[in-house]
Amino acid sequence: MKSYIVGVGMTRFEKPESRDRQYWDMAKEAGEAALADAGIGYGLVEQVPVGYCFQASTAGQRAAYGLGLTGVPVYNVNNNCATGATALMMARQFVAGGLADCVLALGFEKMRKGALGGGADGGDFATSPVARHYGIMAARHGFATSPPTAQIFGNAAREHMERYGTTPAQLAAVGAKNHRHSAHNPNAQFQDVYTVEEVLAAKPIHPPLTRLQCSPTSDGAAAAVVVSERFLVRHGLHGRAVEIAGQAMATDTAESFASGSCIDVVGKPMSAAAARQAYGASGLGIEDVDVIELHDCFSVNELLTYEALGMCADGASGKLVESGATTYGGRWVVNPSGGLISKGHPLGATGLAQAAELVWQLRGEAGPRQVGGARVGLAHNIGLGGAAVVTLLRRDA
Repeated sequence: MKSYIVGVGMTRFEKPESRDRQYWDMAKEAGEAALADAGIGYGLVEQVPVGYCFQASTAGQRAAYGLGLTGVPVYNVNNNCATGATALMMARQFVAGGLADCVLALGFEKMRKGALGGGADGGDFATSPVARHYGIMAARHGFATSPPTAQIFGNAAREHMERYGTTPAQLAAVGAKNHRHSAHNPNAQFQDVYTVEEVLAAKPIHPPLTRLQCSPTSDGAAAAVVVSERFLVRHGLHGRAVEIAGQAMATDTAESFASGSCIDVVGKPMSAAAARQAYGASGLGIEDVDVIELHDCFSVNELLTYEALGMCADGASGKLVESGATTYGGRWVVNPSGGLISKGHPLGATGLAQAAELVWQLRGEAGPRQVGGARVGLAHNIGLGGAAVVTLLRRDA
């Protein structure tokens, strides 16, 4: 059964503790915006998957109750940085499986200042869900004092440079591009523009990554209303609808750990597997895609994802971004929102914010950052531990 997104909403993403807003306030804002965008009331919602990583159990109920006390099932979802897309996938599965006609996927995060630790609880690595991942890294690169997530992605960047000749300037080009894109996004945490040289000269985080190539911690929320085709007809919502044409999640396999490479440990094999499955489910390929929102938690991950999605051959991603193929006027526009690097990264909201951006793009509602003629969008959301979700969205002319 087909499924459609008919309403999206998000708050502005902000620095942690920049405003005295509780997570339930942000969730209410995003949820109400999505319902208003769809033109329906919360009373029509039958299921509510809610994604977050840093709050206590049943925080999803606390967030959803602000939208209405209707007694519908609320599911608390935590899949590390892939949490938002996982909530969206649950919503689609409820609809596609015929279990519900209208589902609200909601994601939020209220974070602390400073870098992320090794897991959602910031605890010790011996008990961390990602201990195996960091163990692979440590065996090859050791363990430094810089933030753990920056280390594992920074070491993936070093391996890519050693293996393929990728340059620091090519990595910095990702940061420069995404900061440039975010200048036109009022919901972005940062809206400053930087040159490649300024990105390279920014504060080092873990070589070769600088601060302007790393996503920040953020507060924010996002939401999407997912409905069936019969719901569309019943409520006359075809004019708002964007089809979820294909979607897939992949988790780590033996390939993720066998090579001892950080490139594999941070999720490139997962991303490639999810992309293959999503392409197969939709009948679409990367050649059909116009606009992409992908998980640029660090600049290197955008390059790795180009390769995983089939946008270029292995090792050619540095040259791809350098060529201008992934910005306005190029073959694809990647992260027109500014991506995680500049829009921000409140973990539970990120995947749903990607979907919101693509829905606005496919409807032609993205304002000064609009990708001309966009009809097919791709979202890629990944979390260490691990999970990768790839979603293909399509809007008919």
